Amino acid sequence: MPSRSLLWSGSMLAVFAALALGGAYLAVPDFFRPPTVTAATSILAPVSEAIYGTGTVEPERWAKVVPLQRRRLVEICRCEGQAVRAGQILGRQDDAEEVSALHELEINHEQLQRDRDRAERDRDKSDAAKNEYEQRQTQFDESKSRISAQKVRVDSLVLRAPLDGMVLRRDGEVGEIVGPTDVLFWVGPPTPMQIVAEINEEEITRIAVGQKAFLRSEAFATQALRATVSQITPKGDPTRKTFRVYLRLPPDTPLRIGMTVEVNIIYREKTAAVSRSCVTASLSAFRSVSGFEAAAMSRSSATCGRTRPYCPRHAPIWPTVRGSTWKM
Repeated sequence: MPSRSLLWSGSMLAVFAALALGGAYLAVPDFFRPPTVTAATSILAPVSEAIYGTGTVEPERWAKVVPLQRRRLVEICRCEGQAVRAGQILGRQDDAEEVSALHELEINHEQLQRDRDRAERDRDKSDAAKNEYEQRQTQFDESKSRISAQKVRVDSLVLRAPLDGMVLRRDGEVGEIVGPTDVLFWVGPPTPMQIVAEINEEEITRIAVGQKAFLRSEAFATQALRATVSQITPKGDPTRKTFRVYLRLPPDTPLRIGMTVEVNIIYREKTAAVSRSCVTASLSAFRSVSGFEAAAMSRSSATCGRTRPYCPRHAPIWPTVRGSTWKM
């Protein structure tokens, strides 16, 4: 009987102890967890500050081909990627109305020429004949001017390459009605290329010609892309509050015309600055003072803003543990 009572008391004590331990764990969980330590490694490394912007890749020389009149397309070349010469015909618009008007002017011009020739033979007979000749000559000259103007209208319906280069892009198909708001061709030499970037006006004073820039493109996320500031537009956009900055690309760049990129223009750089990278880990992840489990660690990285220290997205920032000072 006493042994049974003793066993019952021991069981109850064990239950109460387990409940108390569980309640304490829920109330103060950090007391039962291993402490977290932070390691920091300080090294001498280049540190840069950059101005952030976005831009597009364009050729340094190029031009748009836009119709001057709103007419139907009757001919258009399939010449994307082909070399063209200045003045080469790329397409035609319907010119039936303009050609008919030109033919009418030419017929009238022939009649005016006959009237003038007849008045010229009789101009010495009297003053009235002389005045008649002068009127016929004036009408004849006016007719010549109208014919020249109409020929220009007919010729404006022929779409020609504005400069030597390559047809970078073509839009439009035969049968469509196009006008001055429709760009049909982009023509220009494909190289050299540049980036046209938009920079906020409060940061434009830090940018100068010759500064280098680091680029990031989704198409080449793992490659280091570079450019150099070649020109800054003198006048900004007061609506968007931005300035246009031109950056020259190297000849071996993998970027293509029309791509969008993120631009980091380096305006200040220190070749030997103290750089610190931190690693936070649980104490239970450590094997020893000189090593730890990488799976239990989380590393801190710089937060990139509009004006920021430049840190490559894919550059490793893991510190070396040897020689580190651990603080708890």
